Amino acid sequence: MERRTFMRSGVLAAGITAFSGSLVRGALAAPAQNATGPYGSLLAADANGIQLPAGFTSRVVARSGQVVSGTSYTWHSAPDGGACFADGSGWIYVSNSEASSSSGGGASMIRFDSGGTPTAASRILGGTSNNCAGGKTPWNTWLSCEEISLGRVWETYPFGGTAVARPAMGRFKHEAAAADPVRKVVYLTEDETNGRFYRFVPTTWGNLSSGTLQVLVAGSGTSGSFSWANVPDPDGSPTATRGQVSGSKSFNGGEGCWYADDTVWITTKGDNRVWQFNLGSSTFELAYDDNLVTGGSAPLTGVDNITGSSYGDLYVAEDGGNMEINLITAGDEISPFLRVTGQSSSELCGPAFNPAGNRLYFSSQRGTSGSSSGGITYCVTGPFRT
Repeated sequence: MERRTFMRSGVLAAGITAFSGSLVRGALAAPAQNATGPYGSLLAADANGIQLPAGFTSRVVARSGQVVSGTSYTWHSAPDGGACFADGSGWIYVSNSEASSSSGGGASMIRFDSGGTPTAASRILGGTSNNCAGGKTPWNTWLSCEEISLGRVWETYPFGGTAVARPAMGRFKHEAAAADPVRKVVYLTEDETNGRFYRFVPTTWGNLSSGTLQVLVAGSGTSGSFSWANVPDPDGSPTATRGQVSGSKSFNGGEGCWYADDTVWITTKGDNRVWQFNLGSSTFELAYDDNLVTGGSAPLTGVDNITGSSYGDLYVAEDGGNMEINLITAGDEISPFLRVTGQSSSELCGPAFNPAGNRLYFSSQRGTSGSSSGGITYCVTGPFRT
């Protein structure tokens, strides 16, 4: 079955919004290769310094240290991982702040009306440090993850409510999270050179206060079968969680994490790879590896945050590289979707589609200044495939 068709039927069956996205492949597909993108080549940079395909436009949504237009809220420094939530006829975009607790770390949200105009903005988490990525839950909360030693996952409430730490999900250098409503688990990446890939099995689905932390067990290769084993001591002290289970598989700098339709993907920055885990068959493979690209230079380096579209395309942001968001299609083809110019000391992060799938939000963490106080959050609008 073509994976975008499978995505649509699977997403609806699972009760998840259609903009969750997917990239369902057959068993052991080849890693993505260079190709012309589905939207064509990139044009010259626009007024915001962003190169886009024909038909797409960009605008600045928020700047660190400045009041968000249409609100009274000052946008946070170092915007990072993000997600969108349906909100009546509009939506909410949530963004982490990868700053220290003393510099305003945590997370914020912007509410948009049906036309994409900001109507409100506020902080939803404060007093935490280096909130890098995270993930949304099916019950409309945002899991904000601390990328520090013995970091925590914080469950935040974009629609109102007080954020709560979820220590049962493990204490380690957290990066991203992705909820799997079929298996009723949450997948978690770890940003260490010898990090692990975890899943949290809540005692009760929808309540993350208690449960079992597990780690992926597999061979050292780039494909094969995998299983899960319980982590004996999730608080990571005195022995780090990544060192507690013999045979657990090491990943070089876990970053983004995305789930849809019996598949979960993670990115690893240390080796510029996108990994695909086929949950139905308990097998894994490479969806992308910059060392395996033929027919030209590898387009994607410094892999970081990841998101998917309702059509079945995967969007991967770069931390470094040449400041691109690259697109991997259902046919295992990769190409630049956008490139940000004049911001070589920054990184791209927080890609997320609005519910209709016709707007892509993302941030440049340090903007043109190269400082966390110069972050810029953008929105790209255009004829995205849905």
